[in-house]
Amino acid sequence: MTNRLHNLFGNRTVIFDGAMGTMLYARGVFINRCYDELNLSQPELVRSIHEEYLQTGAEVIETNTFGANQFRLVRYGLQDQVAKINQAGARIARQAVNQLKDKQAGMAWVAGSVGPLGIHLEPLGKTSLEEARAAFAEQIQGLIAGGPGVGVDLLVIETMPALNEAEQALLAAREIAPDLPVMALVTVDEEAHCLDGATPEVAAAKLASWGADAIGVNCSTGPATVLTAIECMAGASDLPLAVMPNAGMPRAVDGRNIYLCSPEYMASFTRKFLKSGVQIIGGCCGTTPNHIRAMKSATRAVEAQKSSAGHTARAPIVTETPPPPIDERSSLGRLIRDGKFVAMVEIVPPKGIDCSKELAGASLLAGLGIDVINVPDSPRASARMSAQSLCIQIQQKTGIETILHYTCRDRNVLSIQSDLLGASSIGLRNILCLTGDPPKLGNYPDATAVFDVDAIGLVNIVNRLNHGLDIGGNPIGASTGFTIACAANPGVPDIDNEVRRFAYKVEAGAEYAITQPVFDLRVLEAFLKRIESFRIPVIAGIWPLTSLRNAEFMKNDLRVAVPDTIMLRMQSAASPETARAEGIRIAQEMLETARPMVQGVQVSAPFGRYTSAAEVLAAVLPNVTVTKQDITEGTSVVKL
Repeated sequence: MTNRLHNLFGNRTVIFDGAMGTMLYARGVFINRCYDELNLSQPELVRSIHEEYLQTGAEVIETNTFGANQFRLVRYGLQDQVAKINQAGARIARQAVNQLKDKQAGMAWVAGSVGPLGIHLEPLGKTSLEEARAAFAEQIQGLIAGGPGVGVDLLVIETMPALNEAEQALLAAREIAPDLPVMALVTVDEEAHCLDGATPEVAAAKLASWGADAIGVNCSTGPATVLTAIECMAGASDLPLAVMPNAGMPRAVDGRNIYLCSPEYMASFTRKFLKSGVQIIGGCCGTTPNHIRAMKSATRAVEAQKSSAGHTARAPIVTETPPPPIDERSSLGRLIRDGKFVAMVEIVPPKGIDCSKELAGASLLAGLGIDVINVPDSPRASARMSAQSLCIQIQQKTGIETILHYTCRDRNVLSIQSDLLGASSIGLRNILCLTGDPPKLGNYPDATAVFDVDAIGLVNIVNRLNHGLDIGGNPIGASTGFTIACAANPGVPDIDNEVRRFAYKVEAGAEYAITQPVFDLRVLEAFLKRIESFRIPVIAGIWPLTSLRNAEFMKNDLRVAVPDTIMLRMQSAASPETARAEGIRIAQEMLETARPMVQGVQVSAPFGRYTSAAEVLAAVLPNVTVTKQDITEGTSVVKL
């Protein structure tokens, strides 16, 4: 052993305990209970499990606090009990260790278990890194309360699915308990990669750089995969190595999930772990005192090789492929770089397979001088032709460039990356990153939503792909070369949260923004002032209202800020034709006033009225021209 762990264990192999949850479940505690809360309500039950592990050879027992953080405890209404639950967990484990010393004069230690928060962190989720670090710090503070001999002897940050979360836990540990030994363990998939895609070598190098005293793998799919991962880690760091695998993958037997790896099987892998240089061994899900007893016996039978003298730390080399300058990625990027005012029109995909109307509309708009066509991704959670398909057809058949709207609603992080790689390969160069409307708003309210990430996380994924890396930091070759847009909604009630999320999107890599439809320019102006310190080019959304009912839908259903003056103007329209004309005039006025504030405008085409969008633009932009013949042709396009 080296560093702080040497003061506890010396240079010996150390045996940890096995699963706590498995044992609690076997004793009749249902899985819908908060297992961490048992430290308060059934401390003797928890203590009896600790004692059983100690009696079968475990030298370190972990506190029953794996999920004792505010984000997991809030599900049970226990978020204000973080300190009490963690203090009780340390106290119960300490009592079990002290009893062993009194009875057997043995030596054992208490490790504070710190598990993942159970949420996505920025940039893939809504929780900031600072909030995550604060939650870990709160838990660790409870585990060490009382000082040496009362609190824990070391910390085990375990089952970390993503390296950015492991980093925040390690930073919190070093801030709260700088002298306490800290182990950092990740969980891996069947390919021995972390769940965020990072390789074991990358994980080893980063965990070491963040201050871990020992690194390793726990949980995962079983000992075979853990062995593969730890062998990779051994070549990337000279820190002590730790493994605590599951007893294989669970299998459903008579309605219960059973872990089928026998104690003998786990013992056979213990010998393999030791020969690979592992110095700290224990068990995770499905392991019991019988498994630990067998693993202890296997350890005694093997003369463990001390890995600390044999490893040479070497950080893996990850080669990025930065994207070309924004003006070389797309025509839109060139317009943004040059500070030109951009004119966009939105074309919604059809609900069937016939997109002739949309293609005719795109061709008409291209001829009128529009710069880019925006294509939404199943807006309002409706089942439509894929935006990606319509984008590529518009580009191939009309020559005008498109912006692909892409939402997180329907895809996990695997399909997101697959889709984006495919989009880049077929020539799509502009992407608008959106969270997406939930299915309950659409025609299939019972459909399942995914939301592995939100818009912030999606921007981060696209930005990484633009630098030739997947979300795990693994090289993919050439840059995808997207121009990256994000959305902004200046009219939301909670503007502070909107500004905070917008800042995260910019930090994640957004290069320009497109707003939701704006009807109150005071709201837009106030929003632009709020984002001055992290301003990127902003494209204002403009919606030509078609009727009073359309205005009421905007205001009441979509919660867009529509001033009463505009509602009155639409109400005073005597006929559908005059209502549409009034809606165009309102949109033209907004565009003329907003133009000095923004770098472009996106005009929607309600109900496929593409010339209405062009009329709005033609009143202000000299390069956009609309004649009566265009309006006539546009009307015929609507009727296709």
